[in-house]
Amino acid sequence: MIEGCQEYPSVTSDSARGNGSILPLTVERIEGWFRRRTEEQATRELDIRLEERRKERARIARDLHDTLLQGLFGASMLLDAALSETPADSLSKPLLSRAVSLMRAAIEEGRNTLHELQVPAATSQSLEQSLAEIGDQLTHGGPRFRIFVKGTPKPLDAAVQQQVYLIGREALVNALRHAEATRIEVEIEYLSNRVRVIVRDNGTGINHEVLQLERDSHWGLVGMTERAKNIGGQLRVWSKRGSGTEVEISVADRFDAKA
Repeated sequence: MIEGCQEYPSVTSDSARGNGSILPLTVERIEGWFRRRTEEQATRELDIRLEERRKERARIARDLHDTLLQGLFGASMLLDAALSETPADSLSKPLLSRAVSLMRAAIEEGRNTLHELQVPAATSQSLEQSLAEIGDQLTHGGPRFRIFVKGTPKPLDAAVQQQVYLIGREALVNALRHAEATRIEVEIEYLSNRVRVIVRDNGTGINHEVLQLERDSHWGLVGMTERAKNIGGQLRVWSKRGSGTEVEISVADRFDAKA
């Protein structure tokens, strides 16, 4: 025995004496360590992707505001001036009026996109509060809207909550703008290891071809799918022409431990 070193019984010698519990325990501890390392690595990689996405969204928002929207504002002012100076009986009057209307619609769409890009990663509101607020705003005086929660609400990781909120918001907008729904429901379910959000409506539904190929930009299916993928979630869209649409986003447990 080397001087200054303490002798420990080896696994082999313990097993030889009939103690067969050490080796399985050691293997279990090693496997547990690797599982934790894998989970921690996956969480770090997801955090990195979300942070990169947040920075990219902020850059796009700045570029959109400083270039495209400013250009549209300038062009809109020129069109308004030209329209006001055009005689009422001019053949170009209706064309200019139509151009002004299209320009205003483009500006409004740009503002909506800018607002979406600038949604903060952190918010003091819960997921159900945020979705209830946007639902009430979008359906005010129109379709019937309700939201209900199952399970015990838990504070989500801020970055994950942001993406889930945006998916739910997109589904609500689709139900109003494209599906002509008269009834919209949002269901939020907090499970032991994940959270599920379901947005369902009684609108016109989506064509089967569009649903399968996810090519219709008006429905934003591609965008919702990408958002779900970026947070490690699963997106399911069920729809049938004339029977409404149901959008479900399910995300594994990443609740905010600080809350």
